[in-house]
Amino acid sequence: MLDHLGIQARDIPSSSTFYDTVLAPLGARRLMQFGDVIGYGVDRPDFWLSPTTSPGNARESHIAFAAPDRAAVHAFHDAAVEAGAEVLHAPRLWPEYHPTYYGAFVRDPDGNNVEAVCHAPE
Repeated sequence: MLDHLGIQARDIPSSSTFYDTVLAPLGARRLMQFGDVIGYGVDRPDFWLSPTTSPGNARESHIAFAAPDRAAVHAFHDAAVEAGAEVLHAPRLWPEYHPTYYGAFVRDPDGNNVEAVCHAPE
């Protein structure tokens, strides 16, 4: 349904370092950059990061990135921990979603809930 998603960040250098780090284990990387606007993806930019232009506090977003397997979920989690992210939920099964839903949740530098999820069985 979605073609691409963009979020805003207060500190682009900090946020881009975070996303460079945690998206690499999922096979994604910077594919485009126009000044402070950065497009991430595997084969096309489908996740965009740009500077916030509105005043006030941002609202928390939840962003779930697809992981090819459970090892990639663990690698995402480990990369996030290494980058200093707050861990919301360590990698585990979430059977309340469905029997093979395997995910890890962390906070990005702007407080967003960022997840890596694998839907495949072990």
